[in-house]
Amino acid sequence: MSLLDLVLLLLVLVLSGALFLRRKGEDGEARRLLEAAREEARLALEAARKEARDLLEAARAEARTLKEGAEAKARELEADLRRRLEEESKEARRRLEEAEARLRAEREELRGERERLLALQAELKGERERLKEEREELRREAERLSKRGEALDARALRLDALEEALAKREEALKEKESLLLEREKEVERRLFEVAGLTPEEARRVVLEKLDQELEEEKAQRVRAALERARLEAKREAQKILAQAMQRQASETAAQLAVSVVPLPSDAMKGRIIGREGRNIRTFEALTGVDLIIDDTPEAVLLSSFNPIRREIARMALEELLKDGRIHPSRIEEVVEKAKNEMKTFIYERGEEAALEAGVVGLKPGLIQLLGRLHFRSSYGQNVLKHSVQVAHLTGIMAAELGLDAGLARRAGLLHDIGKSVDREVEGSHVEIGIALARRFGEPPEVIDAIAHHHDPENAETLYAVLVAAADALSAARPGARRESLEEYLQRLEALERIALSFPGVETAFAVQAGREVRVIVKPDRITDAKATLLAREIASRIEREMNYPGQVQVTVVRETRAVDFAR
Repeated sequence: MSLLDLVLLLLVLVLSGALFLRRKGEDGEARRLLEAAREEARLALEAARKEARDLLEAARAEARTLKEGAEAKARELEADLRRRLEEESKEARRRLEEAEARLRAEREELRGERERLLALQAELKGERERLKEEREELRREAERLSKRGEALDARALRLDALEEALAKREEALKEKESLLLEREKEVERRLFEVAGLTPEEARRVVLEKLDQELEEEKAQRVRAALERARLEAKREAQKILAQAMQRQASETAAQLAVSVVPLPSDAMKGRIIGREGRNIRTFEALTGVDLIIDDTPEAVLLSSFNPIRREIARMALEELLKDGRIHPSRIEEVVEKAKNEMKTFIYERGEEAALEAGVVGLKPGLIQLLGRLHFRSSYGQNVLKHSVQVAHLTGIMAAELGLDAGLARRAGLLHDIGKSVDREVEGSHVEIGIALARRFGEPPEVIDAIAHHHDPENAETLYAVLVAAADALSAARPGARRESLEEYLQRLEALERIALSFPGVETAFAVQAGREVRVIVKPDRITDAKATLLAREIASRIEREMNYPGQVQVTVVRETRAVDFAR
């Protein structure tokens, strides 16, 4: 209990006593006591007030001290709170930036994933088409095998019939042999009677005569068999060539109908395809070329049998890749630009070829067609370069014969002009070339050379014969077509070695770029009848032991010379 409380309690007691004494009537004593109590109470009150003031001052001082401490503590807490708030704000900004970076990376990843999904969809579509084509090819192959089985059955029946005919022929030959034996005995008996020869001499005469007859009959039968074999071989060759063309069609198409365009990165494949494939559809529709996008790294394929369209598509695609803007309107603009550039390029190639061949006065349309030969090849040989070579060779031969060299070069340059449009126009390149030459008003000698450069026997002018010879020279030159020089020389040596290995052969030469073997035989050892058999034996051995394009003609030459000197 505090001092102020005690003073108040004492004051209450004094007042209570005063009242009590007043009630008892003791006013004087009470008054005195009251005064004393009042004085004491006053003193106590003053002391209490003083103590209260002291306590209040101390409380106020303590309160000020506590307030200052509290304010300092508050300022410290506020500074600490501000520092923590800044740190947490920095941490929050850092986390926000990291979250935004992760979000951007995830967006890029999602975009790449979407492009991969589109590419996979296109790949899946291509795979479905390829599987569909393979199923169709298997169905056709099954049909071909079924037809081939039927053909083999029919062939087996024919062979059985031939076997029966051979058996009958063998019986007939046996009968003829018995008749010959009887005839030989009759001749021997008559010789003995008429000539008076000894049996040994008569036998020798008969045998020599029979040898001559059998040799002639053997040669005649060989010739007849060769004729039958040629007819059968022609039919069989047509069948084999058709099968070979069917088997090699896919490989040849892959080599001659496809161009590869490199890409800066695989990410360009998605841009080439475009949204929902609109870019690739626009490109294929404008160029007429199939654009193949597969798993080949950093490359796409352009597939078309038309080399000019394929080149236009290649130029346009390279321009789009270089520019980077790939959308339908831009594709249309670039393809149109590439077509114009291709026309200019083709015309320039035609002008260069005409200038190189020394041919002047060609009409612009004919020069444009001539330039298209730059994109045409035959057995791996560029047709435009081949035409220029033929023009040079024809001009040289015409000059040696005293003919018009300029006209000869013109005929040689234009002899294959039909190949420039034979893919778009029906007919052979000879028929097309004749029509083009007449349309552009070429001279009759040029038209005759175009018409008969593969058939010089029916030519009306010498220019056609010269063009045919120059055409054969250009095509037969080693290395002009798809055959290496080493393989060419090995083939020539093998042909000569096979021919020289037969008895009675004096020497052998492989001529016409290995298309013919001329064999010189010794006339005292090889007769005319045996020469036919020797040619057949050499040809059979060449067929067994060698691989060669086309056919090889075997020519056996038997020559007898009588030489004397006048002295």
